[in-house]
Amino acid sequence: QVQLLESGGGLVQAGDSLRLSCAASRRTFSSYAMAWFRQAPGKEREFVAAISWSGRNTDYAGSVEGRFTIARDNAKNTMYLQMNSLKAEDTAVYYCAASPQFTRQGFNYWGQGTQVTVSS
Repeated sequence: QVQLLESGGGLVQAGDSLRLSCAASRRTFSSYAMAWFRQAPGKEREFVAAISWSGRNTDYAGSVEGRFTIARDNAKNTMYLQMNSLKAEDTAVYYCAASPQFTRQGFNYWGQGTQVTVSS
């Protein structure tokens, strides 16, 4: 089982940047594809970005492409989400997730989430 812990959330203003981190508990982290999801109040959880186990392949939701960058450091068992040009509509709880496959759904493991609030 993989345990995931997000960090880096906070309160920022529109246009600011923020970097989220997701630390994984297992050395086999490098064998998992990873992703970020988010859930805004009153809305369903939605896909944000995914990265393959090697880091060579990435996938972004249209709403964040060009503003967010997903990355991973397998030596540190950590994944990142660099968020630039933040908007009020980016406000949500952000979750990291792990899967054996590079995909947008069917993730096996989830973190507890970190709150991101963007004031306009």
